Amino acid sequence: MLAPSIPELLTGSTPVSELIVNPIGFLVGFALDVVLYGSGALLIREFSVFFRKGWASVLLLGGAYGIAEEGFEVHTFFQTSGSPVGALGSYGHLFGVNWMWSLSLTVFHATYSIALPILLVRLWFPDVKDQRWLSRRTVTLLSVAYASEVVGFGAFVVGHGPSPAALAFFVGVVAVLIVLALWAPRDLLWPRDGPRRLGSRTLGGLGAVEFLVYFAVLLAASTRAVPAVVMAVLVVVANGLVVLVLLRFVGRDDLERAEFSFAVGMLSILFAWDVLIEFIAVPGILAVSALFVYLLVRLDRTLKARATPVAVPWGASLLPPAGP
Repeated sequence: MLAPSIPELLTGSTPVSELIVNPIGFLVGFALDVVLYGSGALLIREFSVFFRKGWASVLLLGGAYGIAEEGFEVHTFFQTSGSPVGALGSYGHLFGVNWMWSLSLTVFHATYSIALPILLVRLWFPDVKDQRWLSRRTVTLLSVAYASEVVGFGAFVVGHGPSPAALAFFVGVVAVLIVLALWAPRDLLWPRDGPRRLGSRTLGGLGAVEFLVYFAVLLAASTRAVPAVVMAVLVVVANGLVVLVLLRFVGRDDLERAEFSFAVGMLSILFAWDVLIEFIAVPGILAVSALFVYLLVRLDRTLKARATPVAVPWGASLLPPAGP
């Protein structure tokens, strides 16, 4: 449920107000989102556990997921105008592909649609984070449901599809990302040993960078003040620098708190987006933000309680063990 709720409900892409004005349409649409996003997140998590992979593989497969959704299912990679691409349908458009939109949405889905939900669930349920959740039969069913929605929706519902050359290119990119995910060592993006050297606020700020860069891309597309190539470099460099800073200054000591602070930053920038921009166009979106704030508060309390040592009464260690 987190996987579709964060990128769809929390961003306003799927207006929660539709639940009132068009409840059947909303429920059907969100059910399809649950199948798409939920299956994708569960299958990628299962992949990482089964093959004993780390965050590098999760992000690589998240990128493949983003291409499958936006490129193969809803075809926004090739859409020249209208919602949701807007100005990004022509900004950075070449050879029938919205390259700026494709890059930004691939990164967004890898981080917000896949990695962030997996991270939050790992923080909430650490005892099962390295356990498989799905049987082989369930994996097969989810894979069929996911593939059927991507292929069926793209083939029979959405227009403005890719050219054969563009389709072959993105299929090749997905194949490369899957191979890299299988190859990537488990510890490729593991933090160093020792304590972290970044405070919670700094980590939160780093978590907000990815969406801030995306917002900068939207501004550049609407004003055309900066060439698309420059913005593409900014997307890659900014996100790459965030990863390098995390690897250098976040240690494995108190890692859960560092991960939580980074996740709070990722979500807080969406809360700001809702408060400053989306609340007028999407009535009810502030309620979605409030629900996520509540969940973060609950998770924060859970992490603090988990980190607090249990007080043992004086002399308790001297008591004889209890009988059978």
